[in-house]
Amino acid sequence: MKTTVIAGALATGMVALAFSAPAFAQATLAQVKQRGEFRCGIGTGLAGFNVQNDKGVWEGLDVDFCRAISAAIFNDPLKVKFISLSAKDRFTALQSGEVDMLVRNTTWTMSRDTQLGLNFGPVNYYDGQGFMVKKKLGVNSALKLDGASVCVQQGTTTELNLADYFRANKIKYESVVFADNDATIKAYDSGRCDAFTTDASGLYAERLKMNNPDENIVLPEIISKEPLGPSVRHGDDQWFDIMKWVHYAMLTAEELGVTQANVDQMLKSENPEIKRLLGTEGKFGETVGLTNDWAYRVIKLVGNYGETFEKNVGSGSRLKIARGINALWNKGGLQYAPPIR
Repeated sequence: MKTTVIAGALATGMVALAFSAPAFAQATLAQVKQRGEFRCGIGTGLAGFNVQNDKGVWEGLDVDFCRAISAAIFNDPLKVKFISLSAKDRFTALQSGEVDMLVRNTTWTMSRDTQLGLNFGPVNYYDGQGFMVKKKLGVNSALKLDGASVCVQQGTTTELNLADYFRANKIKYESVVFADNDATIKAYDSGRCDAFTTDASGLYAERLKMNNPDENIVLPEIISKEPLGPSVRHGDDQWFDIMKWVHYAMLTAEELGVTQANVDQMLKSENPEIKRLLGTEGKFGETVGLTNDWAYRVIKLVGNYGETFEKNVGSGSRLKIARGINALWNKGGLQYAPPIR
């Protein structure tokens, strides 16, 4: 997710880091266990990723990852406190210890990785900037937007990517800018511009809020790389390992056909990869400070990666986003887990 406050966040984050990082070194898992609760930083409400339902319960792909971490530690996906963070506050919240992990549609960039004192884990959603248009415009490609007006949030990398893309393709356009995301969406929905651009996942999510969602389509072109994933503070390799391997376990489970429904049956499997995944062989959970059935608990209580994807943003959700590059590596996608052995 792009923001106008990148520079400010960097500066603020470096100041906070100077005072916070040493105090948390090698201590996060112990602190979480002692507290009896995992504190997970999430967004302020993006359908499919982090949003509260009509009963006030958080739902989404990022929310499920938080619950997976909780399941791995406590054998209970509900021992997690969700802390909703704005783009401006998210990094400081992690650095100061307000949250134990940040899972908030945050793009993994070099500056964030190297200057904020953060470690980014595996990408749990490969995103990229796209375009939405009204069906009645009769356009099926961004390359056919010559002369179009495009609604975009001012001062963001989205705006810069837009300019680069149209310039590279020698396409003329009129940029219609707004100070915040809500104003940009409302302007597009009311017909003030021909197209709207932001992260593709955001296009699908925001379409649900429009007056007539079915009258809008997302064009196929993706014009930027937006790898979204969780992050933790520098200085705690054990906690970093837990974050990474919970995601990898969910991917491995999907690859091996281990699901929330059949995981108990799979405990009897003679497949050595499944035995290592579910902890019936080896001591892999103990190596990261957990019990050896850590992955079993994640799958049993939350599901594998494919299940959480389809439920929250895929075919089982209102967004109905295709797996695309978020498919497993052996199905044409980029999601790949190192072996558990």
